[in-house]
Amino acid sequence: MSNKIRVGITHGDPNGIGYEVILKALDDPRIPDLCTPIIYGSGKIANFYRKTFEGSGLGGALQRADSAADARDGVCNIVNVVPEDTRIEPGTPSEEAGAAAFAALEAAVADLREGNIDVLVTAPIDKHSIQSPTFTFPGHTEYLEASLGHEEEGESARALMVMATADGLRVALATAHKPISALAEALTKDLIREKLEAFNRSLRRDFGIHAPRIAVLALNPHAGEQGLLGSEEKDIIEPAIAEARENKILAFGPYAADGFFGAGHHKKFDGVLAMYHDQGLAPFKTLAMDAGVNVTAGLPYVRTSPDHGTGYDIAGKGMASEESMRNAIYMALDIYRNRRRDSEAFRNPLRRQYHNKGKDSEGIDLSKDS
Repeated sequence: MSNKIRVGITHGDPNGIGYEVILKALDDPRIPDLCTPIIYGSGKIANFYRKTFEGSGLGGALQRADSAADARDGVCNIVNVVPEDTRIEPGTPSEEAGAAAFAALEAAVADLREGNIDVLVTAPIDKHSIQSPTFTFPGHTEYLEASLGHEEEGESARALMVMATADGLRVALATAHKPISALAEALTKDLIREKLEAFNRSLRRDFGIHAPRIAVLALNPHAGEQGLLGSEEKDIIEPAIAEARENKILAFGPYAADGFFGAGHHKKFDGVLAMYHDQGLAPFKTLAMDAGVNVTAGLPYVRTSPDHGTGYDIAGKGMASEESMRNAIYMALDIYRNRRRDSEAFRNPLRRQYHNKGKDSEGIDLSKDS
């Protein structure tokens, strides 16, 4: 097998902008030089979108492969995993499109476990239309956590949604796909501490940052105003930060969320832990524009995706930007290499050498004849 990193790319919802951003991103000749891209989807659907965007600068054809194991280096490969008669209706959510999205995801995850691909990049799905008896999850993160397990063992091991840019903006979420009405019950001291542990590990292993500094946002307006506007800061968040610091995690806060990003305070930290989805993603997407990437930390495998949705309103119109998809591919490669370097660095740590009253590091008395 080639030494190139094999990147599995799921086509997402075929009625959204997934194929457009994938085809545009893979038209960059640097990508097949750096890795071996393998799309999980449909050659027929890909050709439909190629013809739709004819004249938009989409050049090289895709190489059809019977399986990921048969994928060729130096070209962009596609493995057919959905029925040939799948109907395509750009901009329209449908149960059929949801089934096609899940078929690609399921096939790619199976190959990831088997070692046929090295990293996974997922195009956007529609969280409603993908629902079925075999997919009952709020999104990719929860499905991948259930399917792939965790990088670390133990009850506290958790997957973590991290939004990142190449220039160092990283925002993680303590809770991801939770309704606002369920937040107060979902947020616990143990949950926040565990998310801080997972974020700290990801910043070190995935992003190569030694001793990362993490800012923690408050839940309530003005960080609770000493209990006047809520007690979660004093009762939950502050104790979680204190426990994390006892474990040598450099966590700080909680900081009032309203002016944190606007004042540029995020630039003083290596990562920011937000309490809920929109608290973290609204400022992140405002700052990142099209450059953001969604990283699922805490998994034993590397998974990234663009930080946007299916884009039904512009699907099939040639208007979608491929920047986030391209960055997702590049970041998956970077994280894979960073994890390998980290594992190699700590695989065989040097045995502690010391001498104690004439004994060597094995405790053998050096004053005696052998």
